[in-house]
Amino acid sequence: MSLWLQLEQAGAGRQRSLDEVLAAIPWNADGLIAAIAQQHDSGEVLMLAWMNRTALEETLRSGRVCYWSRSRRALWRKGESGGHVQRLLVAHLDCDGDALLLQVEQQGPACHTGRRSCFYNRLEDDRLTVASSPP
Repeated sequence: MSLWLQLEQAGAGRQRSLDEVLAAIPWNADGLIAAIAQQHDSGEVLMLAWMNRTALEETLRSGRVCYWSRSRRALWRKGESGGHVQRLLVAHLDCDGDALLLQVEQQGPACHTGRRSCFYNRLEDDRLTVASSPP
């Protein structure tokens, strides 16, 4: 039985080693997992990015969120150039281990456009509406 099926049946408080969990994550063909960053106190969804095992381990160890940049093909520590750091408060894996939810404390905007959130394009009916202006 897979780790994820075992955890589905587990009661609250059941624990597994981080090494066992990281080995069981169904990383995609590029060795990545989707990571959603959410502001811890408001619940606002800030961004979606990707992590490889090294980025996830560094994030858990340091408390500062680190992603994998697919365009640069390198680790990307959120805020290292712009100063808009994400501090990890809680990390969750979904039920089948293929997505992360990172509850963070965001300093400044999360989006490279300068907006608070990357999710500023609203889809409704037959159109897209830009919901917030750039700074």
